[in-house]
Amino acid sequence: MNRAISLPVLLPVLSVALFAQQYKSAPAGAPPSDLAPAVASALDTNGFKITKADGSAVMEIWFRKAAPSGPKSSGDAIALPGIPVGSFLGVVKLESKGEDRRGQSLAAGTYTLRYVLMPSNGDHLGAAPQRDFAALVPAADDKDPTTTPDLEATVKMSTKASGTAHPAVLSMNSGTGTAGFTKEADHDWTLNSKIGDLPVAIILLGRAEG
Repeated sequence: MNRAISLPVLLPVLSVALFAQQYKSAPAGAPPSDLAPAVASALDTNGFKITKADGSAVMEIWFRKAAPSGPKSSGDAIALPGIPVGSFLGVVKLESKGEDRRGQSLAAGTYTLRYVLMPSNGDHLGAAPQRDFAALVPAADDKDPTTTPDLEATVKMSTKASGTAHPAVLSMNSGTGTAGFTKEADHDWTLNSKIGDLPVAIILLGRAEG
């Protein structure tokens, strides 16, 4: 594909509270009942519930049962080359309004997550050490977890979440192999888990600087 895809230049993450806020994780409840049946059946029911220190819920997240498979991605700065672009990764439910690093509003509600790679071109230099991201898509518009739309189509799907020309995304990386929710640097909160047997890490809360 020759046409450049516009992804945010700065590493965007959900920003729903002040930097000083503390968070913790606990087992999530059942996935949302209004998901498409195929999506619900693809999920591992052992999800994560993220709360503030006072116990108020921020979000819940469930990953798919088995790691996606297909053609591997090639190129530099790819942490998860075994995940095909466009693959369904899981579901996240936001309990309250949030926004990404660009200040794009994300309404409370349920979103699917699909894997995207930031294009390797001059427009995105310095965006992040790796090019791996999870794009949020309104769950009502994403009912078939077996599809793998290309980058352009996945970005277009995600703009329905952001309401702008840019997708709403979360930064991903390879994981530690041990489940946990920890604070990194000054204000990033990273969830380590597995998709099937594939260790992944995803920044759920925080704010990028730059």
